[in-house]
Amino acid sequence: MIRLVLAVVILLGAEHQLITRNFFGSMASPEIPFVLLVSFGWLYGAICFTGLLLMLKDIVALLAYLPFKRYARSLLYSVRVPRVIAAIAAILSLIGVWQAVRVPDVKKLEVVLPALPAQLDGFRLVQLTDLHASRLLQAAWMDAVVEKTNALQADLIVITGDLVDGTPEARHHDIQPLRKLQAKQGVYAIPGNHEYYADYASWLRAFRDLGLPMLLNQHVTITQNDASFVLAGVTDTIAPNFRETPPDLAAALKDAPSRQPIILLAHRPIDALANATSGVSLQLSGHTHGGQILGFHKVVQWANQGFVSGLYKVNDMQLYVSNGTGLWAGLPIRLGRPSEITEITLRAR
Repeated sequence: MIRLVLAVVILLGAEHQLITRNFFGSMASPEIPFVLLVSFGWLYGAICFTGLLLMLKDIVALLAYLPFKRYARSLLYSVRVPRVIAAIAAILSLIGVWQAVRVPDVKKLEVVLPALPAQLDGFRLVQLTDLHASRLLQAAWMDAVVEKTNALQADLIVITGDLVDGTPEARHHDIQPLRKLQAKQGVYAIPGNHEYYADYASWLRAFRDLGLPMLLNQHVTITQNDASFVLAGVTDTIAPNFRETPPDLAAALKDAPSRQPIILLAHRPIDALANATSGVSLQLSGHTHGGQILGFHKVVQWANQGFVSGLYKVNDMQLYVSNGTGLWAGLPIRLGRPSEITEITLRAR
C-alpha cells in the first residue's frame, strides 16, 4: 500500500505540468494554490535530481568497474546508496524552491558606454525582468520587490518583459504594486513572450491603466543634466504567432536623435549581434532566467546564441542578460543562478 501511494505521488509530481495545463489554467499560468505550486515544484525537482544523481552513480561505477571491481559492484547494487541519493535530491530541491520564491537581492554593476556624455556619468537605472506575477509570485512578493527597487532611488526603472502569467482578470490584484514604482526619469517596460499567451491586447490596456508606458517598437529620449540618451524598446519574437507586431528595431529608432547613445530593451538576448550593427550602445535583456540551475544553464546558453547571464561585449555594444527577478511557476527552482534586482550605473569613457 505504501509503495502504491508513493508511486501515485511520484506520478503526480512528474506530470503536474500536464495536469495543471489540462484542468487548472494553463502551463504558463497554473491557477492552483501557492502551497500546491511549491509542493509540486519541490517534488518535481526531487525526482529530476534523483534521476540525474542515480545516472551519475552508475557512470562512476561503470568507469571504476575494471580497476575497482568490488567497489563498483557495491555501488551498483547497494540498497542504501539510492536512498541517500533520494534524500540529497530532496534537500537540493527544497533549497532550490526557497531560492526561487525569495525576494531577490540587489545586484550592482557598472557599465562603460564610450558614447555616453560626461554629464550622464553615474546615471543609475534599475532593471527588473521576468517578474512572472502568478499564483506563485503574488501581490505580497511583488510589493516587496517594488519597495526594494524604490529604495534604490534610481534615475530610471526599466522592465524587460514577462511581467505576468495568466489573464488580466486573474492577475489584477497581483500587479497593482507595479503602480508604486518610482524613478526620477520614469518607468518603462516592454513585453516578453508570456504577455502574448493570455490576451495580449487586454494586457496592454491593463499596463496603461497602471500608468506603465510600454515601448512597442518605440523610443523615448531621456534627458538629465542637459544631456540625453535614447531609450528604445521592441516587442517579442513570438508576436507573429499571435498576429501581433514583430520586433522592429528600425521602427523603434525612427526619427531618434542622432549622435546619442542608445539603450535598447529587448526581452530575449538572441538578436544582440544584429542589434550591435544598428548603433545600439547597451542592450538589456532577460528571458533566460540565468538557466535557473547551475549546469543546466549551459543548455539554456546554447539555446540563446551563447548568452545566458551577465555582461557581454558584442562588437561595439554591451549586452546585459539578467538572471531575472522572478520565474515561471511551472519550474520554481533556482540553484546557483540567483534571481536579481539589477542596479546598473552608467559610466562615460
